Amino acid sequence: MATRTLMLAAALGLSGALLAGCGDDGSDSETEEATQNGESSSQASEEQTSSDVSDTNGGGDTQTASAEPVSLIFGTGGTGGTYYPIGGALKGVFEASDLVDEVQVVSTGASVQNINNITDGLNQIAIVMSDVAYDAVNGENQFDGEPADIQALAGLYPNVVQIVATEDSGIESIADLEGKRVGVGKVGSGVEQSAAKVIESAGLSYDDLAQVSHTGYADSVTSMSNGNLDAAFFTSGVPNSSITGLMQSTDITFVPVSGDVADKLLDEYPYYETYTLPAGAPERYDLGEEVDTVAIRNMLIVSGDMRDDVAEELTQRFYDYLNSENVSVGALNQFDPDTMNQNLVAPVHPGAQTFYDSLSSENGDAENASSEDAGDAQS
Repeated sequence: MATRTLMLAAALGLSGALLAGCGDDGSDSETEEATQNGESSSQASEEQTSSDVSDTNGGGDTQTASAEPVSLIFGTGGTGGTYYPIGGALKGVFEASDLVDEVQVVSTGASVQNINNITDGLNQIAIVMSDVAYDAVNGENQFDGEPADIQALAGLYPNVVQIVATEDSGIESIADLEGKRVGVGKVGSGVEQSAAKVIESAGLSYDDLAQVSHTGYADSVTSMSNGNLDAAFFTSGVPNSSITGLMQSTDITFVPVSGDVADKLLDEYPYYETYTLPAGAPERYDLGEEVDTVAIRNMLIVSGDMRDDVAEELTQRFYDYLNSENVSVGALNQFDPDTMNQNLVAPVHPGAQTFYDSLSSENGDAENASSEDAGDAQS
């Protein structure tokens, strides 16, 4: 374990150094303000006694250290996916806080690696898919017997299970994948995890396929274009740019995840929800007919030992950002910020919960005030 940790630390240290400055969505003035806030916060912390800052990374009972700013390594995904630009956009949002000195955004292998990195202390915050987070919290599948100490800050947009097949393949249902060449995503990726569950829910296994290709989005598209794959799984936000590119060169069919297959997934796995790809929506493939499928929500997670005040601050800043006009990543507009704390499969961090409780209290006060105003008007 020590060797693995050292190797991971070295690798991420290098990638972090290369990528830390990428994707910053903040303006120059915001960056300058964040730097000034970090400097003034550091000066204030020097005036504290050592007992006041006995534990700058602990949570819960160590809030006397709240003036000490922290540095965060933000695990995302591949540079061609959606996780990475989200990390870049949130870098400036989080660094504007007095409690955050620096956010280093790193490209990773996404969900599974992000959770392993948090467990190993290499990341402090990350984006993951809910199915992988569920397995990690419960010590199942690839986390068998080794539950991870991760906690949720917020739920994000849904990753939609999108299965596309070449029109020539004749594939119109999940059952039709039998005997076909199918791209299921990279080994250990969230895409591969969902592909295996969908195939299993149809009463099939990888052994029933003519070929199982552990390819990422780009390679799957290339293989389908060349006639070397019949179908592929893309579990992502909508639209997926790889699918959009494929549609320009190849006639494809979207394969629904519906009926008994969808029912089994919804019954057995708490992180699945229904989703419909609409017809006639230019921003969502402009399909001739709607396609029913399922989706898995993404989550923003942190280490279980993150300080409460830091977690609360990050959650509030994320919520405020979503409600602003500065959101630059389309996927973050695909869900209601008021649902951030709903249907989460990992424990909510106590600091994040404090923010959600205050939000509920404010909403309750506003409703009461509105009712009183209405009563006064009637009287």
